Amino acid sequence: MRVLFSFVGGTGHAEPLVPVADAMRATGHEVAFTGHECYLPPLASRGFRTFAADGGSGGPPPAGRLPLIEPSQQNEDRVIREYYLGEVPRRRAPGYAEFYARWRPDLVIRDEMDIGAAVLAEADGLPHVVVQVFAAGSFLRPAVVAEPLAALRGEHGLPPDPDLRSLGGDLVLSPFPVGFRDPAYPLPATARLFRAAEPAGPDPAGPDPGPMPSWWTGLPDRPVVYVTLGTIFALESGDLFERLLAGLAALPVEVIATVGRDLDPADLGQQPVNVHVERWLPPASVLARSDLVVSHGGSGTVAAALTHGLPQLVVAMGADQLQNAGRITDLAIGRALHPVTCTPAQVRDAAAALLDDQRARLAARRLQAEMAAMPAVDTVIPELERLAVRRADRRAAP
Repeated sequence: MRVLFSFVGGTGHAEPLVPVADAMRATGHEVAFTGHECYLPPLASRGFRTFAADGGSGGPPPAGRLPLIEPSQQNEDRVIREYYLGEVPRRRAPGYAEFYARWRPDLVIRDEMDIGAAVLAEADGLPHVVVQVFAAGSFLRPAVVAEPLAALRGEHGLPPDPDLRSLGGDLVLSPFPVGFRDPAYPLPATARLFRAAEPAGPDPAGPDPGPMPSWWTGLPDRPVVYVTLGTIFALESGDLFERLLAGLAALPVEVIATVGRDLDPADLGQQPVNVHVERWLPPASVLARSDLVVSHGGSGTVAAALTHGLPQLVVAMGADQLQNAGRITDLAIGRALHPVTCTPAQVRDAAAALLDDQRARLAARRLQAEMAAMPAVDTVIPELERLAVRRADRRAAP
């Protein structure tokens, strides 16, 4: 069967789909991805067929860092309503419709934010599956999405959906532990958990960077702190990297920071001998050596840290990071600092406290055990195949 994977955001929206796509491809099905053209090359480099969609999150990344702005949940909600449920699905609708008619997928599997793909699939009679990309589960809240979703459905001749059941499609797949999710937003009955293998090969956002740097094998036997601000928000971080590194450098630890393919480590200036800055390193390798993760709190980074049972210090800048930071503090997995106002001294003190915090480490390891017990991704493939078979049966019916 033909399976279309559709995503509306950047790397953080595309990568959670990849384990499912790999499993579908390994089973012999034809797989393709559609999304913004600037995020398709890493998928094409892994052998996936790709189709560019008109519009999407952000477009090409900015050249260099942008000033850091004050996080605002109100602004994030406005972006959801006006952009992700307004501008983007309306701009993409003609392309989606043309592509569905031309490539004739049997099943659409979309990232949680790609609601335009959900509406178009339903209007075309295609079964569709949701892969969750927001760990806390409280980013797409009913109060935010209900009104714009109703308008979008009406434009495509779909009936009202006051209970928002259509957001779950025919099946929901989640790579996140239930214990991390906000209990006010439980998973739907159609949800299935899956355990995704960690990326271990070349940078999913660029070419193979080659061997590990020379300093890697000479790391002293002392705690390691891993610093990352993700692939998108690293470009919107202002001077946050400098403040984080200045605070962490004062501790008796080794600091490993990755700034992403679009930033030059030299832009952060000369660093002390215990601070190592690279564009990219294999996350699984770094996390296996780490004792603490300092990050923006993106869902992919949060989940990767939990896979290794690590406490976390979060400086949430926007999107779902605000909810993830709340869950991290609620569950005592770590701490949160304000990205705009935090000082190097506050970073130093918070990191030092977490390195000595056995309660945070035990809380993280409980979620690590929960994730390890989740079923492997290939266990969901038979359900996906049944959805496509029912679609084929309906096509064949007179």
